[in-house]
Amino acid sequence: MNTSHKLLLAVALAASLAACKKDEPVPPPAADTPVVAPTPPVEAAPSVSITKIDLGTAVGTDMTVTAPSATFKPTDTIYAAVATSGTAPSAALKAKWSYEDGSVVNETTTELKDLSGAAVTDFHIAKPDGWPAGKYKIEVSLDGKSAGNSDFTVVK
Repeated sequence: MNTSHKLLLAVALAASLAACKKDEPVPPPAADTPVVAPTPPVEAAPSVSITKIDLGTAVGTDMTVTAPSATFKPTDTIYAAVATSGTAPSAALKAKWSYEDGSVVNETTTELKDLSGAAVTDFHIAKPDGWPAGKYKIEVSLDGKSAGNSDFTVVK
């Protein structure tokens, strides 16, 4: 047998042996091995907070108090400028005004949208025939959670 026949026979023999060899299956994971899915990136939770509550008898076009006061006349319109800071797609800002005996004078909720940074929202109450003299309070909540309050007085 010449060299080229021997080489051809060796190649044929190797090819037939390779064809007969079975691939061993990959064993499944053990039953107690937890399957872990990739963790998606975590985004920061929306966060908005009340930074300040100012009271007064007037607000400017930017909603901030221009005539600050904690004492009012019975016929004054009473303004509260509520400053917020933070980012969120939306938030519910609620102002609850009450008299010294606990009776609620007014409640107003404002839906804030697309919050990004600092903002000011104003609330106000008025009573043309006059507020009774006494102590009052405004309580502000953000998304149903108490976020601050401010006391004021109406004097004759």
